[in-house]
Amino acid sequence: MTPRKHTSFKSHFEDLLRHALCTFSTSDLNINIEFTRTKQASHGDYSCNLAMQLAKPLRRNPRDIAAILIKEMPPSPHLEKIEVAGNGFINIFLKTTSKQEFLHTVLQSGKEFGHRTIGNDKKVQVEFVSANPTGPLHVGHGRGAAFGASLSNILTAVGYAVSCEYYVNDAGRQMDILAASVWLRYLELNGEKIYFPSNAYQGEYIRNMAEAIYKKHKNYYVRKYHMPTPNISTKTNEEENSSEILLDQLISEAKNSLGEDYIYIHNFALTEQLADCRNDLMEFGVVFDTWFSEQSLHKNGEIAQAINLLRKKNLLYLKDGATWFRSTNFGDEKDRVVERENGQFTYFASDIAYHINKFKRGFERIINVWGADHHGYIPRVKGAIRALKLNPTKLEIALVQFAILYRDGIKIPMSTRSGEFITLRELRKEVGNDAARFFYLLRKSDQHLDFDLNLAKSQKNDNPVYYIQYAHARVCSVMKQWGEDPMLLATADACQLSNAVELSLLQKLIDYPEIVTTAARDLSPHLVAFYLRELAAEFHSYYNSSRFLVAEISVRHARLALIASIRQVLANGLNLLGVKAPDKM
Repeated sequence: MTPRKHTSFKSHFEDLLRHALCTFSTSDLNINIEFTRTKQASHGDYSCNLAMQLAKPLRRNPRDIAAILIKEMPPSPHLEKIEVAGNGFINIFLKTTSKQEFLHTVLQSGKEFGHRTIGNDKKVQVEFVSANPTGPLHVGHGRGAAFGASLSNILTAVGYAVSCEYYVNDAGRQMDILAASVWLRYLELNGEKIYFPSNAYQGEYIRNMAEAIYKKHKNYYVRKYHMPTPNISTKTNEEENSSEILLDQLISEAKNSLGEDYIYIHNFALTEQLADCRNDLMEFGVVFDTWFSEQSLHKNGEIAQAINLLRKKNLLYLKDGATWFRSTNFGDEKDRVVERENGQFTYFASDIAYHINKFKRGFERIINVWGADHHGYIPRVKGAIRALKLNPTKLEIALVQFAILYRDGIKIPMSTRSGEFITLRELRKEVGNDAARFFYLLRKSDQHLDFDLNLAKSQKNDNPVYYIQYAHARVCSVMKQWGEDPMLLATADACQLSNAVELSLLQKLIDYPEIVTTAARDLSPHLVAFYLRELAAEFHSYYNSSRFLVAEISVRHARLALIASIRQVLANGLNLLGVKAPDKM
């Protein structure tokens, strides 16, 4: 059976109103026709403020404008009635038969229901997580992973050709700190007396990597080094700066003492952490098409090329021995260093080269998912893009706030460098992948998220993911009890669904494709999560108040068709979010 084309009633009514707009001289106006779902059935199914938008430029009463628009609208097979409300709102009532017939669209479309082609197969890159491979992923990375993966699924569902990318920060100081930290623990295993700085990488994973090197190579990488070992016990700014200088000295000592063998320690730690990161994400249901190495930008000379491009445009200058980019010319609050006085490129220089590389690969949309602490980074990156005469509108930034964990109402502290943090793997083990994926999406990405571990583990209705999955399982149970061929439901007489609860559920199903489209447009996967929770709530109410396996066959099939459609939409929505839809619980 060929799936029906999804009917977008909003698009349909928008076309009708645009036809009616020809009555007025609006060609020079930028008119955006938007519909909202009404909160009360007595106000119709959709409401539009078009007349109120036109009131000022046309210098006419919005109610009068609304009346003219309604009069000039072409007839529609889906329109029950239309009326003017309030100060000029246009309220649209969808025909009951259109709602009922839509049920067949859901059933016939199956897994494809909610999918659109508005993306026109345009190439979109979504870069997310992109954490320094200096330790296990923590719960903050987990939120970025859940958001990025869900967003990618949603963009794919509306017709974009999506490529998921992880930018591996495998160059620079943080990797040197990791290598030096592992080397020190290795020396310790060999009986060497060491000073381990408090601002080096802590955690058991550092010891584990050191032990792996020791088991394989024994004392081969033992070298003598000379380093002051102050006892830093306070936290003044001066002493913190001193501790960072001490860490840099340690890195220098490691490189000088080990010589070419330093590369082995560095690459061993990098390989171990990348493998752990990759496996952790795969177990979380997050897979990347590309793992892009920052080191490759250095090796291929792409950073130097990017800096030369800026230099040719007279956008660089020397100050205090460093090379600065005139980012204030492009909206940044201050100019930025791209090359330090020691000749090393900054992270910003790497990012400029990386984004040039993205544009060269032909992506029509480039979506970066960054932590909220990178908010100030946006103007300098977009400034560099403008400076290089690339199209800054292609670059979109989605900010993800940190997730704060609570257990028994008590906040769990987090500190990554010290090793005092809950890893993503630990979180998944405690609450499960499904709860983790869903809970991460319970707030808009740029809002702080309080993650209640106790709630995530509970099997109660106030746990939203349990509530939704339970709704799916309930439908599966009814269908199993029925035990007949589901294909019978594809031709069910939907006219039997006529009470207020059933019509509300039908309208909820109609809303789903629009929710997916809006989530893609606004980079907001949380909208799908919210929708599923609302749909589950309406279903549970219907389930508790209705019988499905009734004697009258036409009524039985109609009600079963309705809940089968609900099951399909729940499964489709959960799939977009990377959450399972269980048959039983």
